[in-house]
Amino acid sequence: MNITRYLVFCTAICTAFDVHAQSSSKKNAPKEANYEVYMAQYEEGAGSTIFNDDLKAVAPVSSQPFVVITGVKFKDCENGFPTESGFTQLYGISDAVKAVIDKQGVNSPAGTFTYQCERLDYYYISDTVGLRKQLLDLYAQQFSGYEPYVNIKPDKDWDAYLKFLYPNEDTWEYIRNEKVIMNLVENGDKLEQPRRVDHWIYFKTEKDLAAFEVYAIQHGFKTESRIKNKKEKEYPLGLQIYRNDKVSLDEISQLTILLKKQAVAYAGYYDGWETEAVK
Repeated sequence: MNITRYLVFCTAICTAFDVHAQSSSKKNAPKEANYEVYMAQYEEGAGSTIFNDDLKAVAPVSSQPFVVITGVKFKDCENGFPTESGFTQLYGISDAVKAVIDKQGVNSPAGTFTYQCERLDYYYISDTVGLRKQLLDLYAQQFSGYEPYVNIKPDKDWDAYLKFLYPNEDTWEYIRNEKVIMNLVENGDKLEQPRRVDHWIYFKTEKDLAAFEVYAIQHGFKTESRIKNKKEKEYPLGLQIYRNDKVSLDEISQLTILLKKQAVAYAGYYDGWETEAVK
């Protein structure tokens, strides 16, 4: 599947239906597996990705050099995604697929991609012998009402996981910000009003901090405090700045991505933001 990702977004509304899908994946994943979910805009519409974040620390696994990408096209579809009732059957298909793949031996479930009325599960495996036939037989015998997709190919560098399923740094910023925003919404914030937003940036030297502070002031920020952390050897100097801004997911993410890149330009790193719920 050749898809160009050109705009990334995440919203609590858009991801709500995938939380159930994430939980379903967790049932069959290793006990401590940590799954994350995000939405993105592709050439033909929105797509949803669930990925196993724990695999990033070990990828690629040399003993699992093959990727299995398999799933179905579904008809119970709205705007490219399953309807609420359609998900139930798709969960059953994913569970049945995993049972087949588990018989092949040790494997790593990498994630799920849903796009244009198709839902595909990704696995990394060691042994592919007979697997294509087993999957096609499964679809034909138990899920004949769906159009199946089976792609088994070498992927020793785990590109399908690292370069497609796993989010880039900007996408991660949306994911992290969404969690903060969901907490604000749960506390009654409608996200309509600008409010004070505090940011923390850390530096190696006073010179870098001072240069960034000039940049921040030029862009409407005010300094709350300078921080000295003697326990931190590499980045011992911190700067807390604030400005009134809106905190919709898109607006705050554009801002934090910018501050993150600017912090790097001044040899520092951006450490996050904080605000209070406005009811």
